[in-house]
Amino acid sequence: MRCGAEEALPLDSGVILSPWQIAYETYGTLNADRSNAILICHALTGDQYVASTNPVTRKPGWWTMLVGPGKPVDTDRYFVICSNVLGGCMGTTGPASTDPATGAPYALTLPLVTIRDMVRAQARLVEHLGIDTLFSVIGGSMGGMQVLQWASLFPQKVFSAIPIATGARHSSQNIAFHEVGRQAVMADPDWCGGAYLKAGKRPSKGLSVARMAAHITYMSDTSLHQKFGRNLQDREALTFGFDADFQIESYLRHQGMTFVDRFDANSYLYVTRAMDYFDLAAEHGGSLAKAFLRTNTRFCVISFTTDWLFPTSESKAVVRALNAAAANVSFVEVVSDRGHDAFLLDEPEMFRTVRGFLTGAARARGIPAPGGAA
Repeated sequence: MRCGAEEALPLDSGVILSPWQIAYETYGTLNADRSNAILICHALTGDQYVASTNPVTRKPGWWTMLVGPGKPVDTDRYFVICSNVLGGCMGTTGPASTDPATGAPYALTLPLVTIRDMVRAQARLVEHLGIDTLFSVIGGSMGGMQVLQWASLFPQKVFSAIPIATGARHSSQNIAFHEVGRQAVMADPDWCGGAYLKAGKRPSKGLSVARMAAHITYMSDTSLHQKFGRNLQDREALTFGFDADFQIESYLRHQGMTFVDRFDANSYLYVTRAMDYFDLAAEHGGSLAKAFLRTNTRFCVISFTTDWLFPTSESKAVVRALNAAAANVSFVEVVSDRGHDAFLLDEPEMFRTVRGFLTGAARARGIPAPGGAA
């Protein structure tokens, strides 16, 4: 969706973004009264290809275990929308997009964006599709932040919400991890002060290191030990050098190298900064409960036992605020040894929870639910 001057987007920074565009994918069929639409919000390095082949990596969608025909988010029943976030690098306006004023990539001249800016852009898309109320908004991690922002900013447009493995603000520890990643990117001599595209270069080494550091936070100590332990990589003995002696070293290097092929370095800076700035309570005088006052949205909050990036305490803080606001909320802590990444993996309890919650919400909404009539 391309938006001209008449559809300019005001940003939290005070800048008016125009023109701008948002890239998206849809799955399933919108029903006659447009009441079965679900918006999926992607995480930090995700994209709009939630349940379809990514044209860059040629890999299946990043949430195909959850979204698709007969899946918990059943595209035989629901109309699913997933868009690339503002500041991203898969078709939505971001730092690699062309600045119409100069004809060159925006690079760091693109205004900083926030989670609220991302949600405002998504709201324009939903309006463009002729949808007044979303049946549900679902997302994990940064996607969960967007879910909470949607429910707070547009409560009349959100019938139900499923924030997964997320929090209502970014912790100082998480900001610290992001700063390490950003500094790795900016320390790469090929970053060129952000103007690497104009210079015909890419800060691949810095972005790779940033990805490696971040990926560690997505796993738990148990999952790392079970998957890799101290196993050596394709060798019988230590090399007494700095090659990848251990499997975990080789794995992280692979994660870093493959990431730079699909993600823009400046987008990484912008999107991590958007997460850092997120603080839903601060938007409401420091009271998280006030963010959800008078909401009619139904909530299902999900966390994982070994997620130390967004621990269960963060989800419980959201649940307490929703209870204080007299909201309709259920909460599930899924037992998993996979850490933060569990929300993207095969977690049957999460799938059952999502399916059950959406089935109940569909019946309350008056639309056909998976496994039964409305």
